[in-house]
Amino acid sequence: MTISRIILLRHGETVWNRENRIQGHLDTPLSAAGVAQAEALAQRLAGESFAALYSSDLGRAHETARRIAARTRHQVILEPALRERNLGILQGLTRVEAKALYPEIYTRYRMFDPECIVPGGEDALHFVARVVAAFSAIAERFSGETVVVVAHGGTLDAMYRHVTQAPLPGARTAPLPNAGYNCLLRDVQGHWSMPVWGDVSHLQGCLPGDR
Repeated sequence: MTISRIILLRHGETVWNRENRIQGHLDTPLSAAGVAQAEALAQRLAGESFAALYSSDLGRAHETARRIAARTRHQVILEPALRERNLGILQGLTRVEAKALYPEIYTRYRMFDPECIVPGGEDALHFVARVVAAFSAIAERFSGETVVVVAHGGTLDAMYRHVTQAPLPGARTAPLPNAGYNCLLRDVQGHWSMPVWGDVSHLQGCLPGDR
């Protein structure tokens, strides 16, 4: 049976990750820890054989992917559909601020309520559908091969929920460390599996990301 393999990575820690601030489609650069994490990912992937390197077009993911590409000599393919969820009015706020200013919206967002549309943002069902479609298209394009994808915590969480068939609404259960190494497999029938999740063994000696 032909299996497509996707090595799925979260970007390195950013300045706003350190501040516990919601990013969504907004962006901040990698922190010093995030740069070290991205370089550690690059070193790990230098020993991997893969056909293509994809990244969200948001800067924090692209910066992480560029550091990998510098080591592996792949071209970075930017894919907007791999973006983090657009979180509208919550973007730019710390989680404490978001909870204080918009308690109902924030709680429903945290519970992944499929009926909650964050004002100015993207609803949970549309977000999951966008992400799953993007990963399915990549897997089909590179059937039987390995591809590396650099994305975001929310993007990873959407795939984790899809693969594990987690009910909605529901609190996040997936570990989503910055620069974590995850692996997804997709067969020709479109069934996904997840043999590796949340591996951070390559980050030993790096400054740890907080979240």
